[in-house]
Amino acid sequence: MVRPMIRIFKHILSGIYPVGNVFSKDDLDLIEKAILNSEKNHSGEICFVVHDALSFYDLIRGKTAHQEALRIFSEMRVWDTESNNGVLIYLLLADKNFEIVADRGIHKHVDTTEWEIICKVMEDQFSKGNHCYGVLEGVRLITEKLKKHFPGTLEDRNVLSDKPIVTT
Repeated sequence: MVRPMIRIFKHILSGIYPVGNVFSKDDLDLIEKAILNSEKNHSGEICFVVHDALSFYDLIRGKTAHQEALRIFSEMRVWDTESNNGVLIYLLLADKNFEIVADRGIHKHVDTTEWEIICKVMEDQFSKGNHCYGVLEGVRLITEKLKKHFPGTLEDRNVLSDKPIVTT
């Protein structure tokens, strides 16, 4: 019972450690440029969403970062690409937890273990205070996977926004 209470307090107190203290406007601009440049090299789509905390209601229901990432993946229609190769990088800031949700087209080529390794790289950098670098490294590693399995063509179009989405 102690563990869930600690998590609830972290989320409630997340307002004292807002996203703006972790990612500056310049950081978010760098991430956007990295995604834009990445998508010039493959036909996939990468989205980055950072969420400060879950609601109290979600917490008492035991909602996980993964469940929230799946909801956002669906809500943002990251799955709505021609080759089903959209990838969501989701950060739940209060838990310091990264989740990657990949659409079925790319997931056929990249298994869950590989996505978890990329999340671990980002989480390791995050724990060292290298917040922006961690996300940039995640984008770079995802780019390698997308380039290998979905090389770009001149007809590719940018379906989803490259701009990081910050939710509170």
